Amino acid sequence: MELNIILPSKPKIISENDRQGIYEIEGLYPGYGQTLGNSLRRIILSSIVGTAIASLKVTGADHEFSTLPGIKEDVLAIILNLKKIHFKLSGDGPDTATIQVKGVKIVTGADINTGGQMEVMNPKQVIATLTDKNASLELEMTLEKGIGYVPKEVLQQTRPPAIGTIILDAAFTPIRRVSYEVENMRVGDRTDYNRLRLNIETDGSVDPREALEKSIEIMINQLRAIVGFKEEVVTYEEIGEIAPAPRAAEIPKLENGLASPIRTTKDVDFLKTRVEDLALLPRIIRVLADAGVRTIGGLSRKRESDLAEIAGLGVKAIDNIKKLLKKHDLELRT
Repeated sequence: MELNIILPSKPKIISENDRQGIYEIEGLYPGYGQTLGNSLRRIILSSIVGTAIASLKVTGADHEFSTLPGIKEDVLAIILNLKKIHFKLSGDGPDTATIQVKGVKIVTGADINTGGQMEVMNPKQVIATLTDKNASLELEMTLEKGIGYVPKEVLQQTRPPAIGTIILDAAFTPIRRVSYEVENMRVGDRTDYNRLRLNIETDGSVDPREALEKSIEIMINQLRAIVGFKEEVVTYEEIGEIAPAPRAAEIPKLENGLASPIRTTKDVDFLKTRVEDLALLPRIIRVLADAGVRTIGGLSRKRESDLAEIAGLGVKAIDNIKKLLKKHDLELRT
């Protein structure tokens, strides 16, 4: 009688290039092919970090429904074409890119002026068509890193747009499609073990093998976090310095001469709320989590200088954190 579930093989490369890869995992216990395949597919589609245009300014246009003289497409059509451009941002972002063209011309991704930390993955993508020799197209884009899909309403909450700035929905995922197949295979005397085949296609900004490895890492970290059952004990360090310690003379006395319990000004359950429940950009939440800041109490215990030392948190991100804490009557340590 088999008491232990045997472990599968490591992923095997069937075919692979810069944008598409097919991988196989063999020796999965019966039924685990579907379980693992569906889980990895969902993680790959939703949780791989990518780059997207978060906002842009178009010279001569105040909103996305504007038209520009001498240009075949209106601003809305230009935005839709820009969303088809795939970017690879090597730094933590955000970063800016610009387009400055004049005269009769078909504007493509190759006309985007990028910095040293950015690369256009599909330079042949058409953006706009200039039909007049006096026509011009000038725009500036702000690109950010993130995961999943973030509607523009969420981005507007964290940073009110400046005049002339158009905030866009951001689809950060660099994955174009993921599919999987499960077939039976022989292991020993049994023929009902599973072979899982994953087909991953990306936009070129991330390797398919990297996407698979990262999704496996994410799944492992999520499962590791929930292993075991225990009663969570919140210490003073986790809650943060919410109220200064009272002086001895200020502690109220009971009739038996004992001090009455001191209540903090914030409910402990609220201070245990995780930072991802706050209205922060996904990039900021990810940076805080990587730095070990996981609760509101832990965040309020940080000094501004502590946050400034965290890689990926700039002045704008720290200001957003301070404003958000202020809404909950909290502030960073002084």
